[in-house]
Amino acid sequence: MWVTLLAVFGRVVQYSFSSSKIFFLRFISRVVCVSKMGKKNRNRQKNQQDRNGEPGGRSGDNAGWGAGYADIIKENKLFEQYYQELKIVPEGEWEQFMEAMREPLPATIRITGYKSHAKEILHCLKEKYFKEIQDLEVDGQKIEAPQPLSWYPDELAWHTNMSRKILRKSPLLEKFHQFLVSETESGNISRQEAVSMIPPLLLKIEPHHKILDMCAAPGSKTAQLIEMLHSDMDIPFPEGLVIANDVDNKRCYLLVHQAKRLNSPCIMVVNHDASNIPRLQIDCDGKKDILFYDRILCDVPCSGDGTMRKNIDVWKKWTTSNSLHLHGLQMRIAVRGVEQLAVGGRMVYSTCSLNPIEDEAVIASLLEKSEGALELADVASEVSGLKWMPGVTSWKLMTKTGEWYTNWSEVPQNRHTQIRPTMFPPTDPEKLKEMKLERCMRILPHHQNTGGFFVAVLVKKAPMPWNRCHPKLGNKTTEPAAEAEKTPAETADEAVEAAMKDKPKDLEASRESTVKQDGVCGPPPSKKMKLFGFKEDPFVFLSEDDPVFPPIQKFYNLAPNFPKLNVLTRTHEGKKRNLYMVSKELRNVLLNNSERMKVINTGVKVWSRNNDGEQFGCAFRLAQEGIYTLYPYINARIITVSVEDIKVLLTQENPFLSKLEAQSHAQAKQLGMGSIVLRYEPDPKNQDAPQCPIELCGWRGKTSIRAFVPKNERFHYLRMLGVEVFREKRQDDRSKAKAEGEEGGGAPDSMTMETEVDGEQSVAPPKADTEKLKQQSSTDSKTESTDKSPESAETK
Repeated sequence: MWVTLLAVFGRVVQYSFSSSKIFFLRFISRVVCVSKMGKKNRNRQKNQQDRNGEPGGRSGDNAGWGAGYADIIKENKLFEQYYQELKIVPEGEWEQFMEAMREPLPATIRITGYKSHAKEILHCLKEKYFKEIQDLEVDGQKIEAPQPLSWYPDELAWHTNMSRKILRKSPLLEKFHQFLVSETESGNISRQEAVSMIPPLLLKIEPHHKILDMCAAPGSKTAQLIEMLHSDMDIPFPEGLVIANDVDNKRCYLLVHQAKRLNSPCIMVVNHDASNIPRLQIDCDGKKDILFYDRILCDVPCSGDGTMRKNIDVWKKWTTSNSLHLHGLQMRIAVRGVEQLAVGGRMVYSTCSLNPIEDEAVIASLLEKSEGALELADVASEVSGLKWMPGVTSWKLMTKTGEWYTNWSEVPQNRHTQIRPTMFPPTDPEKLKEMKLERCMRILPHHQNTGGFFVAVLVKKAPMPWNRCHPKLGNKTTEPAAEAEKTPAETADEAVEAAMKDKPKDLEASRESTVKQDGVCGPPPSKKMKLFGFKEDPFVFLSEDDPVFPPIQKFYNLAPNFPKLNVLTRTHEGKKRNLYMVSKELRNVLLNNSERMKVINTGVKVWSRNNDGEQFGCAFRLAQEGIYTLYPYINARIITVSVEDIKVLLTQENPFLSKLEAQSHAQAKQLGMGSIVLRYEPDPKNQDAPQCPIELCGWRGKTSIRAFVPKNERFHYLRMLGVEVFREKRQDDRSKAKAEGEEGGGAPDSMTMETEVDGEQSVAPPKADTEKLKQQSSTDSKTESTDKSPESAETK
């Protein structure tokens, strides 16, 4: 027994000793590791101090905007060697080209062109902000006023060399900066690179066109497409549509944010691989037909060496292999685009790369494969004032190790997987001449102080050779099937159809019960496990006899031609919280392709549920984002207001009805409580007042009235009316804003008191210049407690 106990004790001691040894070794290793980390940090700080002359790695002159890029050297010998050999830059201009590439890119803004407020915003910019800063000096440096882009129509695009650091050094410039931020958030101004505006211009869009944006995120070009579709503001529902696609699910939501600012019922955001984007069906005169697009924007992923002025990392990451890796993907996307293009339609192919392998090589290969079905359009006259270089007709390939190849026959066998025949120019001189590659446009940075860019416009004259037979529709074909070469995209389409046929009947039955309901469109129900992205709510269209319509119809006296079938909601069960509207054409697409595409977002919100509104006759109040779509159909609950009325409504929280002018007051007294439209009609005789109509959503209370308008839109309308909405920040406000990062903000928070109502903000804007607006009745505070609208009761 004692022997056993001694043996056990010995093992315990041995284990304890070994455990202590392990613990001790781990402790020592961690101490050594921490000491090394500390040494590295001290060395790094020392090196930064040696470089910049002060601790922390920032000199007094370089601290601030752009200081983080101080260590990046804007040089790449391989880049210079490659493009000098290709001779895409005219002789004698290489130094200017490289100097421009190393300079920061000017900031560029574009005024939203389709809204009737565009002229008012432009007038406000030119007569107020630009004039104020024209002769301004900051730190002894004269500020250069923004200049219009000579080639963009109607002076709706401007560029400036002012940096964000300079913008914050002067109250006048800070006021201009706040104006830009606020108007951008409300969708009236877009910050967009100049060359990025070119492709939508070359599409020559009409309101009836069906448009596909294949690689749409982040959405600046998509916004242009929407604007052009709505060029006629008298048409609430253009016949055309915009389908904006992106392969990245997260970037799709960025795309939604951009598109939502424009409040269009004609835009749909989808999430697909552009090289295999599904072919969609539509109902046409009672028969199923294929949707071919009138216009396609094919702005493909690229190496991005034209963006070196803003994407500084490209300088150190650029190699010739980038283009070799992307060429195949660019080809597949472009082929899929021309397949879905209607005969007579236009497709714009563009990249922000200067490399012919990503540019002319793709176009030449497309033209060769098309066998005359495609041709390059001559668009020189469509962007007069823009300086560009014609496309090149000869180019070479270089590997990252410096080896050059002029044609496919020179490429060794071991490189055939990286280098393909389509990367070289055509060898037949006659074919090359017929292609007219000189009609391609290459924009060089030093010509007009822009980024680098490439664009080509293709017109489809006939079906593609492999599409001469009409595409199949399920089991039926409109014409006898003919044996033809199939692209990978077509093969994928047929594989999906075959898989659909082979599914078990019980699965089909379950799908019938969940998805194949009248007016319901949603993501493919078979894809229950979502590995990438979020599962979207379904799109449920309402029927004409839906019980939600009679009270709305009666309350707002909707016109008989109001398209009830275009109204949808995002839930199958329970009360409908919000109602959205889409165009007739988008409804057609949604209902016929629920199993083919993943829809991220579509429709514009026109009504929001307000439960307390039922006692006044309607449970749905108007939503500001959809008022311009809905207003043409509303014949009741409208109050005509003046400029002074709008000032009162937008600067006071709950003004009494008596604060309105006589005509507006009389109209308001005749209406019962509930949601209303506040309509301003321009007076041609009064040129100082806005010369565009304004529609605002509001609520008529028992003795008061209020406007339901988001904060930034309030600021927008007040600026249009000549009301100053800027107040200089105090010093503590500035330091707080820096700490929180004031880039994302609009006007300073100290200017407003705001509450949020169903996603919309009701705010009390800053003090105005007008003495009348400064004086607020003390009884306004009583109004908030005694005469709140039902909507206020829901305020959180």
